Amino acid sequence: MAQPLTMYTTTWCAFCKRLKSQLAKAGIEIAEVNIEEDPAAAEYVMSVNGGFQTVPTVVFSDGSALTNPLPAEVIQRLAELAGTAQPADSEKAQPEVAQP
Repeated sequence: MAQPLTMYTTTWCAFCKRLKSQLAKAGIEIAEVNIEEDPAAAEYVMSVNGGFQTVPTVVFSDGSALTNPLPAEVIQRLAELAGTAQPADSEKAQPEVAQP
């Protein structure tokens, strides 16, 4: 089983609650850390967000982080880490055109 994501939150953050709910519906497990109760977590969030305590901040198993991501962005990053990501539309191979 994959290691759960870590999501840094606060109790009053509506974006956090919505993302947590949407990820749960998608079957994605998270470990939630309230930055108001954990000073070290607050310091970490500030270190990856230019000094700001911006939540939700989601940290993946490779240490990469996304701030206030859409559920689709989290799912895409998880797929990339698992090696099962589909290329974005702009990255899909274009058909070769025969040259005259």
